[in-house]
Amino acid sequence: MKMSRRQFLKGIASSSVLLMTNPALVSYASGAKRNLIIIQLHGGMDGLTAVPPLGDPSIKKVRPNLEIDKPVSVTTDFGLNPSLRTISDLWQLGKAAAVHATSIPYTKRSHFDGQDLMQSGGTVPYLEKTGWLGRGIESAGKDGLAISLPMPLILRGSRNDNYYPTQLFLPDREVMEAVHSSYETGSLLSETMQKILDRDIEYTYQRNKSAKALAFKAGTQLADPSGPSIAVFEVDGFDTHAVQGGDQGIQSKKIAEIDDIIHELRRGLGDAFNDTLILTLTEFGRTVEENFATGSEHGYGTAILMAGGLLKKAQVLADWRGLGKTNLFEGRDLPATIDARSIYCSAMACCFRTDFEQLKRDAFWNDSLTDYSEILFV
Repeated sequence: MKMSRRQFLKGIASSSVLLMTNPALVSYASGAKRNLIIIQLHGGMDGLTAVPPLGDPSIKKVRPNLEIDKPVSVTTDFGLNPSLRTISDLWQLGKAAAVHATSIPYTKRSHFDGQDLMQSGGTVPYLEKTGWLGRGIESAGKDGLAISLPMPLILRGSRNDNYYPTQLFLPDREVMEAVHSSYETGSLLSETMQKILDRDIEYTYQRNKSAKALAFKAGTQLADPSGPSIAVFEVDGFDTHAVQGGDQGIQSKKIAEIDDIIHELRRGLGDAFNDTLILTLTEFGRTVEENFATGSEHGYGTAILMAGGLLKKAQVLADWRGLGKTNLFEGRDLPATIDARSIYCSAMACCFRTDFEQLKRDAFWNDSLTDYSEILFV
């Protein structure tokens, strides 16, 4: 049975008072449901901290205070941050992977511009008013309703509507019908509210205090065959200009938060984890060399962490060129040799069961992207 608006609102009401991290949920009605979860990391996740290269002599020289001393070796060339306990366990099961030396096509190192582009999927800051995931949803023939304000850019699309009660009060259908009856018949407000009342909930967006606390609940809803199938979380705090640290440092602690979210999602999803993809998204990486404050500056290339049963195998996908200065972008940053948008387009193609070329055209303006679906996903 399909979840009603009232049932869904009741299901998330207990989390509506939490105020920091953002999940968004989308229904996927046709065929066996596949779940897509994006974890947005604001501030610039350091890919070299999350997925450290093994045996590169440059690391000790340029990162004496940021080096990961005890990485979990997963390939001959790369390890995992020891904070990624859940991902390490999943790796052994073939249900975790990473893409390295990747980023969105943005090199100017502004948080504001970069975060706009990581959500819009564009190349010019603030030019696009919709998001790549929102356009992908539309390309797959879906639409949605966000029950909060503002709707995150990544989910915005021309057919995706927004209705905003207060953060602390999510009305049931009777309340929404009462509001509708107060509007003049035939008015724009009346027609908009009728449109909302006629539509099944496709996704909802809330700000929350603790992503970990909400992840289990979101996982149980995603596991429902008639429930939502897309979740978007946000985690802040990756802008580590000072005292970044290594194994026990600030970046590692933030990376541990990602791992906690994945752990709770997996617990809530249960068997549905096998039909799920989880991917991280960030605006850029960090500089290869540490700064005078034993931190790092805004960089370029980073890593994408992935988990879920829709992964083909445990692997690190990378066109790796080493960390010698001549191999770095502008002599300072890990280069991005894989366009991150190729990974996200491939993930949508897998989860939405939609042709990659169609999604590339509809969500990314037919930009020159590579289809990694057969390499990464089942």
